[in-house]
Amino acid sequence: MLKDELGLTQIDEYFWTDSKVVLGYINNEARRFHTFVSNRVQKIRLNSAPQQWRYVSSEQNPADIASRGSSASELIASDWFKGPQFLWNKEISPAAEIDMNVPLGDPEVKRVHALNTLKTEKKGLSDKLTKFSSWHKATQAIARLIRCAKRDKTTGHSTVQERQNAQCVILKDVQATEYAEEIKLLKNGKALPLKSKLFQMDTFLDSDGLLKVGGRLQDASFSSALKHPILVPKGHHVTQLIIAHFHSKVHHQGKGLTINEIRSNGIWIPGINKAVANFIHQCVKCRRLRRGTEEQKMSEFPRQRLEPSPPFTFCGMDCFGPFLTKQARKVHKRYGLLFTCLCCRAVHIEMLDDMTTDAFINALRCFIAIRGAVSEIRCDQGSNFVGAKNEMQEALKQVDSNRIITFLAEKQCDFKMHTPHSSHTGGVWERQIRTVRNILRSTASLSLGRMDDASLRTFFYEAMAIVNSRPLTVDNLSDPNSPEPLTPNHLLTMKSKVALPPPGKFIKEDIYARKRWRQVQYLSEQFWSRWKREYLSNIATRQKWHTPRRNLKVGDVVMEKMNDLPRNEWRLARVMETVTDKDGLVRKVKIRFGERKMEKGQCSSKPSIVERPVQKLVLLLETV
Repeated sequence: MLKDELGLTQIDEYFWTDSKVVLGYINNEARRFHTFVSNRVQKIRLNSAPQQWRYVSSEQNPADIASRGSSASELIASDWFKGPQFLWNKEISPAAEIDMNVPLGDPEVKRVHALNTLKTEKKGLSDKLTKFSSWHKATQAIARLIRCAKRDKTTGHSTVQERQNAQCVILKDVQATEYAEEIKLLKNGKALPLKSKLFQMDTFLDSDGLLKVGGRLQDASFSSALKHPILVPKGHHVTQLIIAHFHSKVHHQGKGLTINEIRSNGIWIPGINKAVANFIHQCVKCRRLRRGTEEQKMSEFPRQRLEPSPPFTFCGMDCFGPFLTKQARKVHKRYGLLFTCLCCRAVHIEMLDDMTTDAFINALRCFIAIRGAVSEIRCDQGSNFVGAKNEMQEALKQVDSNRIITFLAEKQCDFKMHTPHSSHTGGVWERQIRTVRNILRSTASLSLGRMDDASLRTFFYEAMAIVNSRPLTVDNLSDPNSPEPLTPNHLLTMKSKVALPPPGKFIKEDIYARKRWRQVQYLSEQFWSRWKREYLSNIATRQKWHTPRRNLKVGDVVMEKMNDLPRNEWRLARVMETVTDKDGLVRKVKIRFGERKMEKGQCSSKPSIVERPVQKLVLLLETV
């Protein structure tokens, strides 16, 4: 417009800007911009060339004075009226060398998307049925497609004949995909070669073009479908749909009934035994009805059972009972609390008045007072044990102000609780409880009347003495030349039997012999050496669970085994977290139960996360 109005058509034009970003946009040849910037850059380049654009600094740019606003005095003193000094030169100086590249990460530049083109082969009809999980739905969908292809305006569900025709269309397409060479030979009237998998089946093509099994039942009075079943390949998705259909039709009754149902309906699957067995193994409903609980290889012994330590430094405990005692005319329930040393397998029994936390803490203090300080106690998650652990943790918090008391408190016993409902992990003390019960049963049978508390406590101590006198090994009991069998009392009392003191008067000094400490030390060393040689080697082998199994993974759907409920009422859960042992095997997991409605009312219980051993879980659905 200025050139036309001023009549200056033969002049050269130049344009200046103080924006290096704009200069980069105008000089760009390789990158694409978003719509707003792209349209304006295109308009600029249509009316000017990139070589006409120059850079001017903000201090020399008179456009800044007008855009920012200035007073009259500032405007007169500026270069607004005469422009920058380099415009008064006779020739325009060459453009200054500046970076014209668009900076990386500019928001106005479009991102470059590299697309990979994948050429795929044309899929057949059977390959498109992978979206279906039911044979009935697949055949019904194909039947409707055939109806639409015939321009039949009939509405409603497909008829039986339409579904049978749809099944023939699907199976014919499957055979054309899997047995193309065999079908080609049979159409040309040639016999199948010996190396063909279908050679022994005497296959032929029927009038519908379906590949069927021949055989020797031509003269039988059976139906044609039973005499000459349709051949279906073993590993195809349609085959899995057929197996699932007939397996559900026989109400998940097993492999034999499923195979008979498939063949009686005119379907022949090569290797059907393995195919049906693999399907039933993955069937969720069959797993829920008949699958056993999970197993895992038996874990290694804890360090506390393998290294020598003073008696009852590391021990396990559990309660047993109840036992009935009589006080006057009132009958009370009493319980036993058994401690067993993880190392020397000695036992200690205390009587509990009830199963409360207070009664357990009192019994624990009595045990520590008799046997000495305990570093670690292993137990299950009984309510009284959990309550005692919580109370002791609260007590430790209350004495943090005193450093000495805190130090001593930290040296007290530590509770290590096993996974709930995993009694097999506490076999060390569970086996001793069984032994103690047998002894108490035989001892209590000698008393015809009811026992009182004092008698029961005495029986507990007698049972403890008898159990601690048991031999730890039985290999050399029949050998008269073998040494005396090793018992826990060899370390506890330095005696193998509990004997009454001999009659007579003794003084305190008679207890001590010459260099008695060396004799005790020697006996202790003999005990531990024999313990390693005779006992430790006998428990090294695993009694069961020898083979590592598949580890449960996060996302697996499981069912918790409940001994007090029928199998169809076991609750479903999902694995939320796995606990991996040092050998890389998972033996306990954290699971979350889903919401379920209560029996009375419409309220639903919230999902809960609990810890369970794998031996209490039935795997239903494996995560991918």
